[in-house]
Amino acid sequence: MSSGCQACFRIDCCVMSGYSYSTGEKQWADRMRAMFGSIARRYDLLNHLLSLNTDRYWRKVCVREVLRRTADAGPRVLDLGCGTADLSLAFPASSRVFAGDFSLPMLKMAKRKIRGAGIGRCVALLAADALMLPFEDAVFDAVVSAFVVRNLANRAAGVSEMKRVLRPGGLVGILDFGMPAMPLLGGLYRFYFFQVLPRIGRLVSEVSDAYRYLPQSVGEFPGPEALVRELEQAGFLEVQASSLTGGIAVLWTGRVPGGGFPGPAVPACRPRSL
Repeated sequence: MSSGCQACFRIDCCVMSGYSYSTGEKQWADRMRAMFGSIARRYDLLNHLLSLNTDRYWRKVCVREVLRRTADAGPRVLDLGCGTADLSLAFPASSRVFAGDFSLPMLKMAKRKIRGAGIGRCVALLAADALMLPFEDAVFDAVVSAFVVRNLANRAAGVSEMKRVLRPGGLVGILDFGMPAMPLLGGLYRFYFFQVLPRIGRLVSEVSDAYRYLPQSVGEFPGPEALVRELEQAGFLEVQASSLTGGIAVLWTGRVPGGGFPGPAVPACRPRSL
């Protein structure tokens, strides 16, 4: 992608991963695809409304930390489960961002948003499954995801794919919800998260399942240290969990062993318009 371009396309190429879904995992993935497709139209509004715009700050922190720990001034970044591309667009124009999601309604909303960002934003938009990424090994300087890993049909397989497409020395950044440990904040947040948020989400989106699922999935998601251990077991080094806004969100970062040389170019796959 050249500077000044505005790329927005679906990449149509073979899956490089050898992963195969089990029947249960396929059913889960289909449920997630349908659920996120059903809320795509109001997704941004609800994200900003329900978080009081704090989600924008969390994404900025993720981008800032990734860029701080990445030597390249124009890193090749994969935004995995990009949704409507908020995280992709938080990266500076010098970054070469590939934004992938398996929900076509989300990708269509992202396409509209990227076009609205104007000339100078260079984001390649593609249909991609987090467990079967259409890339060769070691092609990205950083892989990031926001509020995605919690929803994967197989979290270990998703983390393994992130590591596979990262070059030696590459960085992973995972942003997701947590639960505040402080008693007062934790109690207030739990009341809001489990009682108030689902009602607002259902009212605005006119979809009930998604905003009942959200607090349930966060409650079942591993705590910060548990996910640190999972990333370390997957082979990441220097793994850290950073608490944001009192623990309401957590940013996990880690690095692939090695480094010192650039990875191969991202494969040039045949584009097809969404």
